[in-house]
Amino acid sequence: MQTEFEFTLPRGYIDETGVVHKQGRMRLATAVDEIEAVEHPQVHEKESYLPVYLLGRVVTQLGALPAVTPQIIARLFAADLAYLQDMYLRLNSSEPVLINAVCPHCSAQFQLQVAPMG
Repeated sequence: MQTEFEFTLPRGYIDETGVVHKQGRMRLATAVDEIEAVEHPQVHEKESYLPVYLLGRVVTQLGALPAVTPQIIARLFAADLAYLQDMYLRLNSSEPVLINAVCPHCSAQFQLQVAPMG
């Protein structure tokens, strides 16, 4: 059973030396990941921090960084955070995920069912 999945961020994380890190790996979440994320003090202070803390646990690699932490996840561009949140949902959901989409030709909006990745 595959438990880790590779990804490429749309924009990439820019470290303090200016190096862009786009390639990474995410593992499947465990019950402990979700429990500890919900119980984390920063999540109690601000609920919107939950995905940042959770992704900081399950993203196992990002470019050449020695470790991926919630602080690194918090400094991602919004497009990269949204990408990782979508990937997390697809990997850890047993149900198909619905996403909003826009037709590139006629601009009609619709929902698209995306199969889980796992």
